[in-house]
Amino acid sequence: QLQLVESGGGLVQPGGSLRLSCAASGSTLDSYAIGWFRQAPGKEREGVSCISRTGRITNYQDSVKGRFTISRDNAKKTVYLQMNSLKPEDTAIYYCAAVQRRIMCPSSVHEYIHWGQGTQVTVSS
Repeated sequence: QLQLVESGGGLVQPGGSLRLSCAASGSTLDSYAIGWFRQAPGKEREGVSCISRTGRITNYQDSVKGRFTISRDNAKKTVYLQMNSLKPEDTAIYYCAAVQRRIMCPSSVHEYIHWGQGTQVTVSS
């Protein structure tokens, strides 16, 4: 059974950077598309970015394009989300999720099967 654990969250000032990690255990990661999602208080969980199982395909929510970069290292069974130029509106709990897909990475939260417990990101001065 695939298990995911996020890390790297914290408190950062506006304009700062964080790198989130999503570490997998219990299975290899190379057959799974991975998505990063976030949920702010009082709001629905939303997709931030996703990456296909090979890393060749990536997608980003419009609000993070040019600021966030998703990448993966299947040998280390880890997916990363580099977040630069952070804004207060990026404050949320960030989750990674996995689903087996041959080519694409889904953007919908409802398509993902395995979820991590989340890591808090707070952007504030």
